Amino acid sequence: MFGRKKDELSAQDPVDQLAADPAVKGAGKGAPTPKRKEQEAARKRPLVPTDRKASKEAERIAVQDQRMKMRQALDTGDEKYLPLRDKGPQKRFARDFVDARFSLGEYLMFGALLFVVISFVIPSGSNILSYVLIGFWVMFLAVFVDVFVLSRKLRKGLAQKFGDVERGTVWYGSMRSLQFRRLRLPKPQVQRGQYPA
Repeated sequence: MFGRKKDELSAQDPVDQLAADPAVKGAGKGAPTPKRKEQEAARKRPLVPTDRKASKEAERIAVQDQRMKMRQALDTGDEKYLPLRDKGPQKRFARDFVDARFSLGEYLMFGALLFVVISFVIPSGSNILSYVLIGFWVMFLAVFVDVFVLSRKLRKGLAQKFGDVERGTVWYGSMRSLQFRRLRLPKPQVQRGQYPA
């Protein structure tokens, strides 16, 4: 009553029939599974290289080569080897946008240096020193306004071209505008007035 009927096919029978069929037999991977010992031996590497001196030299050459490629990328603007902080289309847009315009921030450090030199030359009680100090603060305020205007324009340009603005890109452009143009890295790839499209 509860037993199987002899004329019904068992679930194993179709599988046995497929295995016996020579046309289906070739559908497997075609190679024996490697033994565990062989797999483990293939994966084994020594923790410490056998020739430490040669390994150290090879590593030093690889690091030196990477540095050389990065240095060339900072000169040519090659995206592949740039440092991580300079990579990406939005950072490139920000660099080109800043490099295309004249920024007051480029000369802030020269103004600060001039103020320090004048403060050593002119006596502290002199009225001229107070005028120089006021002039320095006026320059500082003008640079602040210039960077604020730049950041607004840069954010607008990035939003028009890319839709959303990556975090830190506007700050990246603003800080670049405070560096003297010839000392900027990566080096400027556009002339003044040649704004990115």
